[in-house]
Amino acid sequence: MGKIFKTKFTVATIVLIPACIGINYLGKLIASVLKLPLWLDSIGTCIGACLGGPIIGAICGALNNLIYGLTTGDNITLIYALTSLGIGLVVGILARLGFMETFLKALVCAVGGGLIAVVISTPLNVIFWGGTTGNVWGDALFALTQANGLPVWLGSFLDEVVVDVPDKLITIVVVYYILKGIPKKLTALYDVNAEVERLD
Repeated sequence: MGKIFKTKFTVATIVLIPACIGINYLGKLIASVLKLPLWLDSIGTCIGACLGGPIIGAICGALNNLIYGLTTGDNITLIYALTSLGIGLVVGILARLGFMETFLKALVCAVGGGLIAVVISTPLNVIFWGGTTGNVWGDALFALTQANGLPVWLGSFLDEVVVDVPDKLITIVVVYYILKGIPKKLTALYDVNAEVERLD
């Protein structure tokens, strides 16, 4: 279990964190401006998690939400730093267990990331926003569930599922192909099991 959470804070890792936060920030900004039915704010988190491990993924995710929220005045984003932290942890753990080695395994990783987002976000939605997510498609489904007399928590859960699971599927597929395109010499910089060669 210790190897799963093993983290190397090298120069490469320290550079990786702001790069991943920047990718997240840009993705969320594009989704927000274009009013897309997705978040697109976890691509950097998942890259960081797959390369640096679950701790790095969690740091990238949480910091992105805090920075985005503070710089745009989007207080909703601040609260969901917990969700992003969870996504980074789960995707990082699954990546360390080999779930980013093939395309089909990567889909399992995507479902894991999506489900943890749903589990963490649903109670936050209910507590702070009456069950809505702020996403057009998800909130339309939430309104439908409420019009049909379903419990708020169930409507909020379904609201999250229809947004977060597809979002994480797209995110992980993008990350999978990005990682496949990165040269082995570069990904080796993040291998926690690699020993540093000595010249003496």
